[in-house]
Amino acid sequence: MPHERAGLYHGHFVGWWLPLALLLAPMSAWGAPVEPPAFIGIPIDFILFALTLAGIALFHRHTLAIAVTGLAVISLFKIAVSPFAEGPGLDGWLSHLGHEWVLLANLLGLLLGFALLSKHFEASNIPARLPQFLPDDWKGGLVLLVMIFVLSSFLDNIAAALIGGTIARAVFRNKVHIGYLAAIVAASNAGGSGSVVGDTTTTMMWIDGVHPLQVLEAYVAAGTAMLVFGVPADLQQQRYSPITKEPVAGIVVDWARVFIVALILITAIAVNVVINVHFNAISDTFPFIGAAVWVALLVCVPLRRPAWDELPG
Repeated sequence: MPHERAGLYHGHFVGWWLPLALLLAPMSAWGAPVEPPAFIGIPIDFILFALTLAGIALFHRHTLAIAVTGLAVISLFKIAVSPFAEGPGLDGWLSHLGHEWVLLANLLGLLLGFALLSKHFEASNIPARLPQFLPDDWKGGLVLLVMIFVLSSFLDNIAAALIGGTIARAVFRNKVHIGYLAAIVAASNAGGSGSVVGDTTTTMMWIDGVHPLQVLEAYVAAGTAMLVFGVPADLQQQRYSPITKEPVAGIVVDWARVFIVALILITAIAVNVVINVHFNAISDTFPFIGAAVWVALLVCVPLRRPAWDELPG
């Protein structure tokens, strides 16, 4: 899963985004239609979002540039002609950002923080040791998906997906099929469905008084879905690049990096539970979980330097 940093695109993006934003800003004074414009009954906002996802899937070496461009296009479209829930135009957009900034900051902190965490995990050499323990036939990929499913039952789904992707890159020797990547994302989402600590939605249900055992039954559907998408994705990956059990000589586990990974994950879980259970009234005033991940990362810098070059730009 080679990747290419998208920092070169930032200058081009800012070059056309800022003038266009300034051009459309006065439109907030003109108002906006009550209903968002649609094409054959489908809101154009959704179509633009789907095109962004398709671009990421087709050109996955340029995901950051495509994602940021898609965000800009959708934002400008909504500012111009499609009202936000908070109101139309630029004022509605700014009000919307004011309501959602904590969610966005948390998401950004988790995405970037867990990207560095996944590199720590990869550099620990544990993924390189896993082929010795996974089945070396078609079942190996399925077992890995089940591991990701279990991880996401107590971890954030972003962390489970990134760790799963890191392991997959190692056990499949850098040849991971796009279909198997989709299965990793699906497994990381399905695994948290029946756990009150594995997903923000179920955590909030728990806080509101729903018994954990009532949520647990979601694993019936999630487990079935796991088999439906997991087996075909695994067979596809096996044909594309099978797991090999040949050990790589000279592998030594870096336990300091293992400690860093464990500390970051434990910190994220602890802060998530404490804030949502005991301080729920202030949970939407600050990106506590994203900040906690970064505090743990920075505290461990003297122990092992993170792979800063993994961050965009």
